[in-house]
Amino acid sequence: MNQLLIVARQEKAYRQLLTRAQLPDLEITENPEHATVILADPPRIADKLEDYPALIWLQSTFAGIDALTRPDIRQDYTLTNIRGHFGQLIAEYVMGYTLDHTRHLSQYRQQQSRHQWRPLPYSSLAQRTLVILGTGSIGSHLARVAKTLGLEVIGINRSGRSQETSFDHVYPLSRLIEGLALADILVSTLPATADTNNLLNAKTLSHCRSTLLFNVGRGNAVCEQGLLNAIAQGCVTHAYLDVFKQEPLDKQHTFWQHPNITITPHIAAESFPEQVFEIFAANYRRYIQQQPMMYQVDFKRGY
Repeated sequence: MNQLLIVARQEKAYRQLLTRAQLPDLEITENPEHATVILADPPRIADKLEDYPALIWLQSTFAGIDALTRPDIRQDYTLTNIRGHFGQLIAEYVMGYTLDHTRHLSQYRQQQSRHQWRPLPYSSLAQRTLVILGTGSIGSHLARVAKTLGLEVIGINRSGRSQETSFDHVYPLSRLIEGLALADILVSTLPATADTNNLLNAKTLSHCRSTLLFNVGRGNAVCEQGLLNAIAQGCVTHAYLDVFKQEPLDKQHTFWQHPNITITPHIAAESFPEQVFEIFAANYRRYIQQQPMMYQVDFKRGY
């Protein structure tokens, strides 16, 4: 019998889903020493991995697993994460805030409260350029949505290749600066790896031109002081940040009061229990049949 331990904010929901699913040869345990399978939010378990000596497989409830790929903690188990469900939510977040900015929607709400009738000039998104860092499932979905609105879409990844046809061009990371120089809208969907640390810094962002910047990947990709410099120089018009190097963001952080930065508390794409459990259940069936599991993480690459 496989012993499952749940370490997640949505534990109650996962228990209900497990009861309904009746997965074979699986029972929930409360004893860390007996757990061979764990379903967990990475930040809640990363510093407790040594408490689970029987661990064989851990299914992350998040797409982001950087808390579990740190070199200072154990990596002697199979780690899988969640993919394929976040593209729609990220696209809604990015395009929603983009339209709010370009069509002055929040400003009109403020004018309404002051009984002001004052049309503001705007232009269409059509023919503007969206640059997406990362061309995986999230970046590809965002590219498809953006194309329906008439944007030119450029992807940037390690190889300079992608099977997603919605990208007009895909540049390798070595051409990052060339891509940034074209960006009216810049979106980072990158995972947290050594290669992405402070990738968007004062030097790289200096090549932007009045760009809207979104970080919906991981907080490590943005050098915070570099971003402030880029905003001060007019390279970045506004930054929409959903992820940060430290979460929650310190209450004294400069970003809170900055007029050109919008902060959201890591909510751009929620891990809904039903979607997470669908992947867990499929992976569990593969696990008991000794088949390769979906979305297995390479600890060396960090994703």
